[in-house]
Amino acid sequence: MVMNGENPANGDRSDSASGEGAAPVGLRERKKRLTYQAVSDAAITMFLERGFDKVSVAEVAAAADISKPTLFRYFPAKEDLVLHRFADHEDEAARVVTGRAPDETPLDALRRHFLDGLDRRDPVTGLCDVPQVLAFLRLLYGTPALVARLHAYQGRSEAALARALGGGVPDRLAAGQIIAVLRILALENWRRIDAGESADRVYAGAVQAAEEAFVQLRTGLEPRA
Repeated sequence: MVMNGENPANGDRSDSASGEGAAPVGLRERKKRLTYQAVSDAAITMFLERGFDKVSVAEVAAAADISKPTLFRYFPAKEDLVLHRFADHEDEAARVVTGRAPDETPLDALRRHFLDGLDRRDPVTGLCDVPQVLAFLRLLYGTPALVARLHAYQGRSEAALARALGGGVPDRLAAGQIIAVLRILALENWRRIDAGESADRVYAGAVQAAEEAFVQLRTGLEPRA
């Protein structure tokens, strides 16, 4: 669901599914990434200070010292200034599945990955009480336009996972359920922390909820005896 590392304001990117660093990139690509990050950082700072709807794209462009048309070449929509932080995670579930051990099932790999994320307090799991992360998530979930745009990112996550599972109708059904489960678990963790609980206090309940959710994914929707 959210960002990478522990602070949404930094520019570090990592492959959290495999633990391996990205391949070396050329100077042009590095400059492009730095521009992406600088513009997004400027935008998010302004959005946190004044609110998403009260900051114009023109103001963001001026703060980042680029023209408005240039900004739109990097970010097709205003919402992407915030949500591009999710781009690294769009295919995360798919990468977990394709990178799993030969004797590990897709669902076991995804369960392991989510539980590892809880243990690391990964913001993607919602179990992170770093102040900057909480501020970012309050901005996200408190802005209807950003929530609507987030659904598009999650739709692409679902499509990528479906392809990794095989691409058939059963795979698409499974991917839809899995992505929904991960989203709901993360949102519930964040809601508890936003209400004042610490990540450490929420952890045990988050693990139990995740375990129960993956059992339900395995067994289907029939009520348990």
